[in-house]
Amino acid sequence: MENTKNFTEGKIFSPLMGFALPVLLALFLQTMYGAVDMLIVGQFGNAASVSAVSTGSWMMQVITSAIVGLAMGTTILLGQKIGEGRLSDAGRVVGASICMFIVIGIAVTVLMQLLAVPFGKVMQTPLEAFDDTILYVRICSAGSVFIIAYNVLGSIFRGMGNSKMPLITVAIACVVNIAGDLLLVGGFHLGAAGAAIATVFAQAVSVLLSFVIIRKQKFPFEFGKEYIKFHKGYVPAVLRLGFPIALQDVLVSASFLAITAIINTLGVIASAGVGVAEKICGFVLLIPSACSQAMSAFVAQNTGAGKPARARRALLYGILVSLGLGVFLAYFSFFHGDILSGMFAKDEAVILASAEYLKAYALDCLLVSFAFCFTGYFNGCGKTTFVMIQGIAGAFCVRIPVSYLMSLIKPVSLFKVGLAIPLSTAFQIILCVGYFALLGKKERQKISSSGK
Repeated sequence: MENTKNFTEGKIFSPLMGFALPVLLALFLQTMYGAVDMLIVGQFGNAASVSAVSTGSWMMQVITSAIVGLAMGTTILLGQKIGEGRLSDAGRVVGASICMFIVIGIAVTVLMQLLAVPFGKVMQTPLEAFDDTILYVRICSAGSVFIIAYNVLGSIFRGMGNSKMPLITVAIACVVNIAGDLLLVGGFHLGAAGAAIATVFAQAVSVLLSFVIIRKQKFPFEFGKEYIKFHKGYVPAVLRLGFPIALQDVLVSASFLAITAIINTLGVIASAGVGVAEKICGFVLLIPSACSQAMSAFVAQNTGAGKPARARRALLYGILVSLGLGVFLAYFSFFHGDILSGMFAKDEAVILASAEYLKAYALDCLLVSFAFCFTGYFNGCGKTTFVMIQGIAGAFCVRIPVSYLMSLIKPVSLFKVGLAIPLSTAFQIILCVGYFALLGKKERQKISSSGK
């Protein structure tokens, strides 16, 4: 297996897409990993069970978003060190990151056990689904250490330019999770609790097998047990890059939690319908998400190598590919949402509610092609603070207030409530284009000054 890639020389499009494809496949399997819970519970359970998995998944998504954001700090810093040719520092980045995330994993496990009930109340969880929701969250949070380990491993290998290893780990988890869901939910009818147990067990198996595979790999830098410690300066560097992304991801997820809480007040059918729609949207947004992650790794190396023109060209390619495929996905989501929803639910009312909400997400399919690629580009440049600002602005200035206002218009339409999402993305694109132009202006001024 190829362990690292140098993105600073040669062609741009083919290496970028070649790196993005395994990322896309890994994201697909990871989304399938989460969707399997909803799909199997939807077929073997009732609307209350679907609502429990939907609400509980969003609670866990907040935690996962924070971990993914912090882990992106490792990806960026590792990519920059490789791009700069400072390979001796790369092992220290990895070792310090491992130590940091061990501490975080222990803290997350304890906190989520204590906060499960308050979260359930804040989320306005329907009474019929409340107990199952809390049980789902507590079981999943007990396996937080495995969720964190998986994401840290993925961030390290993406920073090395290796997108195949994360694909292998998530493939393992997906297969085990499907088997566990079929056994516990379909066979023993354990509902949301069975889905949670299958999730944790799959993550554990994935991480353990991943370590076995990793031991046989060769790193492009020195690394061993002696590197696993809090190296001075490296944890702050990872946090400086990753914390803004983590904070943005958490607050953006919190904004979706707010929307879920608003919709939960409309009843268990609306709650289950939107939960199904959100799982489908996870698949719809796979391509821009893959382009964004690939962009971060590609741009990080070229930023470290002092080649901003290659980074900008990668941004253009990413947007074009994502937008081209986004048109088809938008059409299918808008006009055939009921077909997609029927895969995750058998209740006709839930299917109709899901299809209505999906129409708003269809519009977002076109917009995220720009937004996701821009944020991937800025993350790779190390401009993670701006990524945080634009994400928070979109969530709290547009997404939450618009969804709340739409929920007050009688009769309530899930399509109108869902319009908050594309409107928020459009606002973020405006901010990204303005900041991109500002960076270009500063770069031209720097070149002009150096020329004099």
